[in-house]
Amino acid sequence: MKRAFKKIILLCLLFFLVHEIVIIADGLIDNKNPTARVAVILGSKVNTDGSLSDRLKARLDRGLQLYTDSMVTQLYVSGGLGKEGHYEGTVMKEYLQSKGVPGNSIKVDNNGVNTRSTALNFTKDYPSVSSAIVVTQYFHITRCKLAFRQVGVKNVKGVHCDHFEWRDPYSAFREFLGFYKYLFSY
Repeated sequence: MKRAFKKIILLCLLFFLVHEIVIIADGLIDNKNPTARVAVILGSKVNTDGSLSDRLKARLDRGLQLYTDSMVTQLYVSGGLGKEGHYEGTVMKEYLQSKGVPGNSIKVDNNGVNTRSTALNFTKDYPSVSSAIVVTQYFHITRCKLAFRQVGVKNVKGVHCDHFEWRDPYSAFREFLGFYKYLFSY
């Protein structure tokens, strides 16, 4: 009985490790020359003073790079009202406009309070679009792709921003749990 229990635990650990490797590799290995009409930039913390967190700035800069390299023609910025008192989408648009992106090339979703709601809101705002590039942290790419495919966006590519933090291992662990929550809940 003990031996069988140990084998089950080892198999579960092995499954977890393999899936974590897949999440990390999928996030760090960007699609080569991704092109789509729209890049979806997922929100993150806006500081109390209205400035961008380093994480959010990195996401926006990566989305801006896709736009300036003509890999996309539209930027979809999505986030919610943070506890700091700022709508992430609005602040994101202001930043992109300060970098020269015309306002009519940016669509704001201030109701994207999580990955699932961002995907659903995207399909409402772009009902005929079947492809997108998601821009976020590397560990979040796999679940983003899943969420968008679940709502009907068939061709989803991922591009990570170049920002790494000490808490990334914890975030990668959370993504393992989040992926299966999305997989079995929606």
